Amino acid sequence: MLVVMALGGNAILQRGQPLEAHIQRENIRTAAKSIAEVAKDHQVVLTHGNGPQVGLLALMNEAYEAVANYPLDVLGAQTQGMIGFMFEQELRNFMPGRKVCTVSTQTIVDPNDPAFESPDKFVGPVYTYEEAQVIQEANPCWTLKQDGNYYRRVVPSPQPMEILELPSLRHIVSSGDITVICGGGGGIPVRRDADNMLHGVEAVVDKDRASRTLAEGLEADALILLTDVPAVETDFGQPDSKKIKECSPDEFEKFPFAAGSMGPKVESVCHFVRSGGKFGAIGSLDKAAEILLGRSGTFVKVDVPGGITYYD
Repeated sequence: MLVVMALGGNAILQRGQPLEAHIQRENIRTAAKSIAEVAKDHQVVLTHGNGPQVGLLALMNEAYEAVANYPLDVLGAQTQGMIGFMFEQELRNFMPGRKVCTVSTQTIVDPNDPAFESPDKFVGPVYTYEEAQVIQEANPCWTLKQDGNYYRRVVPSPQPMEILELPSLRHIVSSGDITVICGGGGGIPVRRDADNMLHGVEAVVDKDRASRTLAEGLEADALILLTDVPAVETDFGQPDSKKIKECSPDEFEKFPFAAGSMGPKVESVCHFVRSGGKFGAIGSLDKAAEILLGRSGTFVKVDVPGGITYYD
């Protein structure tokens, strides 16, 4: 099968972990080992988030006042290089002799997307309430929102319209034996002007939505979204919450998932299977092979008996 696997930025750097390069490397190594198991039997196109990483670069921007702040599209490009390098190296270590390549990817967005008026994409580190008050005072132009028990910066996350490098990616994938890393951070957000010229956009595209657009464009068999939870829950963090094993798109969309985190994942896998994909799944980054075998994670299929089943 051709499998598009999307790894969340929070899986690369888990909640509460310090923004250290060696910690990200360790988490990427864990994920790469799991992904390599899948790549033994299937062709994998790997995408990844960049929320914590792009937020860190933005903080570094603010700290150095000798130059104007770099825009988010440029910071997103930097994270593609950094995370892509780490992933390619670790995958090569687990798959000696196999072909692996990283492709810088741009995503076309609409500059009039309503997301620019209502930012909801979490980026950067998490803060306690007290820390958030200090950060907000120091950065009055930023918007901070609650993320679980913490607070984080939010930025606009417009819908992906087109993956600019899709024709090239189709050509690479057609070889059948190359593991591709692309679409980092949802792709670098760009727009076309009236003369069809490209320009960067101050935003961060949601990597799950961009991965869905990529998976549909590549006509992938499966879309697997890897994150920091073993399965999607009906009411995360509450005593009566239940882990979902299988779900139809119609049943899945009845639950009120958070707009800036689980919501886009649910939206993306539902859209993918309705567009002809065999299945979509959401699960833990270290369980990629188990998810593909149906032993872990939450599966989304068009036909599920009763519409939904739960783990015991």
